[in-house]
Amino acid sequence: MTTIATETPQTRQRKRAKAWQAFFQALPLILPFTLVYVLFLIYPSLRAVQLSLTNADLGGIGKYIGLENYRKLFADPLFGTSLVNTLYFILLTVVPNTLLAFAFALMVNRLKRAKKFVLAAFFLPYVLPVSVVTNLWIWLLDQSFGLINIVTGLSLSWFQDPTYSMPAVAFVTIWWTIGFNILLFLAALQSIPREYFEAAALDGANDVQVFRFITWPSMWSTTSLVLLLQLIAQFKIFDQIYLLTGGGPYDKTLVTLLYLYRKGFQEQQGGYASAIGILLLIIIFAASLLQERFLGRGRSE
Repeated sequence: MTTIATETPQTRQRKRAKAWQAFFQALPLILPFTLVYVLFLIYPSLRAVQLSLTNADLGGIGKYIGLENYRKLFADPLFGTSLVNTLYFILLTVVPNTLLAFAFALMVNRLKRAKKFVLAAFFLPYVLPVSVVTNLWIWLLDQSFGLINIVTGLSLSWFQDPTYSMPAVAFVTIWWTIGFNILLFLAALQSIPREYFEAAALDGANDVQVFRFITWPSMWSTTSLVLLLQLIAQFKIFDQIYLLTGGGPYDKTLVTLLYLYRKGFQEQQGGYASAIGILLLIIIFAASLLQERFLGRGRSE
């Protein structure tokens, strides 16, 4: 016959006292972060939700109008245009950036000499500020004296052409950000145990088989991370569009954050701009969940 040990009231009281003691000891460590988190993230988010339910101006002064801003938003053709343009930009950047970074990382990983130099050359654009990057490519893609047009024999105004403006911005974005993704992939490649490749070589596996059964499965988690980071970052595209095209020509590069900027800071419609921001946040959250669910299924398979 077994007996079940029960806690006495004194034991429970001692445990409770130790828990409170541990809490008060940790409080000075967690309080600064908690205050900063609440002050600069939680409060602005709640304030944005509140403003989205008003007709406030940029100063936050306005009357409560309920869901009227959201109703107008779904009927706003320019918001639809900005969302479609944002999705188009994501299509041009997220998967191509990830695949190119993976391919370059595989090549850099095979180098015996000058590996650090080549990696630094790829990573250097990523540390440049966006103003430097955009000015550089405005000069390189200039219609009259741009180096790209001179070399190719073309005479295109890349950032003002309705057809090529968004692909041109996407190309600049990939060139600017690919170095960080290469670094992530290269770190993942170098973390694969060498014993796997040695065992595959002993079994007579060729390069394709090694990639298919060792390299690719080992890189799946990093690939999903890069795709998720790229998806979130490109949904929030603003800087390159603002500096390279300003949303033109004919709103062909008008993206959602630029439209928010126009409504909030140029037209002084703070409540409407807040509604755009809240809806964009919901879209990013939903897209991230869907991507994680899809990639998680791929990992399990």
